[in-house]
Amino acid sequence: MSSRRSTIKDVATLAGVSIATVSNVFSGSKPVNAKLRARVEKAARDLSYQVDRAASQLRSGQTKVIGVLVPDLDDVFFTSLVSRLEVRAQQDGYDVIVASSRDDPALELSRLRALLGWRPSALVAVPCTDAVPVILADEAHRLPIVLADRVVTEGAIADTVTIDNREAGEIAARHLLAMGHRDIVIAASHLSVAPIRERIQGADAFLRRRTGRAAIVVELGSNGERGAEHFANWLDRHARPTAVLALTNVITLAVLSAFAARRIDVPEDISIIGFDDYPWMSARKTALTAIRQPVDAMAQAIWERLLARIGGNAAAPQPVVLNTSLQVRDSVRNLAAAKAGMAVETALGVEDPNADEQPDGELPAVH
Repeated sequence: MSSRRSTIKDVATLAGVSIATVSNVFSGSKPVNAKLRARVEKAARDLSYQVDRAASQLRSGQTKVIGVLVPDLDDVFFTSLVSRLEVRAQQDGYDVIVASSRDDPALELSRLRALLGWRPSALVAVPCTDAVPVILADEAHRLPIVLADRVVTEGAIADTVTIDNREAGEIAARHLLAMGHRDIVIAASHLSVAPIRERIQGADAFLRRRTGRAAIVVELGSNGERGAEHFANWLDRHARPTAVLALTNVITLAVLSAFAARRIDVPEDISIIGFDDYPWMSARKTALTAIRQPVDAMAQAIWERLLARIGGNAAAPQPVVLNTSLQVRDSVRNLAAAKAGMAVETALGVEDPNADEQPDGELPAVH
């Protein structure tokens, strides 16, 4: 049995077409009718033919490859974004190469060098810190780049696609206050990341305006297991809040794990608003109220900016800012309604069943 690797010429011969037609099928550089394309693709499968990207690059001087760098592929938000970018890339004849920095600036630099080694047509980067890697600043003048999510838009070196993080924080805080919550804890990942700080700022500013009280912020990191342990220990040492706002999907899981470890029920004991809104959040006995990020719209905006830059658009960097929405479910207890009900009962002279359990002259303890 021959171990010789099949070539483009072998595919052309088996399919009964020219080498140029095979090249057009796999490069997407020229349209090929559906019948010929099907013949070429079948011949390639029969011969186990693989496109030699390196050789194609040497011949053409360019690739139809998009590099994508994200901080963590364990985070569902980033995998969802990558998945949607892959769909759009395939529709336009591009391949996608993905790398993860694991939230490590040193590894981020290594991964970027590896991606740039492919000489991609463009690059999408979600930096792991506010500081855009210098290597990207050096490449921005020649390579189409879009910075997404974790990025400061002011003075950015390239197009940016983000959400309105301050608005997202305010939306969550507004809902919690409307439901009667005042003792609110914000569970964050890293305060060194701009979107997290902005979500906190949005929530905190709203709480201060309406109640005169600042939110308590607990930084848990980006590892779910360690975050759960840290938050469980925090709960042991502090008065129990009535509600928690978790600022990422990983942190939402960490908080729920901490609740489970301490046998805290949602929303009876503590209410929670999660972030990102993935199917698992509603596939629970108590479905989670959550801030939903527009992942589809983000991927579409990123892809549109990439195609514009690949097509020669040389305008100044453009920021695209998208809005989130609140998905209201069952994880936030309506304390306002409960207090209103108690007030009505008091007005009607309904006896408090727990009255005998409270010492004279003392109020119930706040947990």
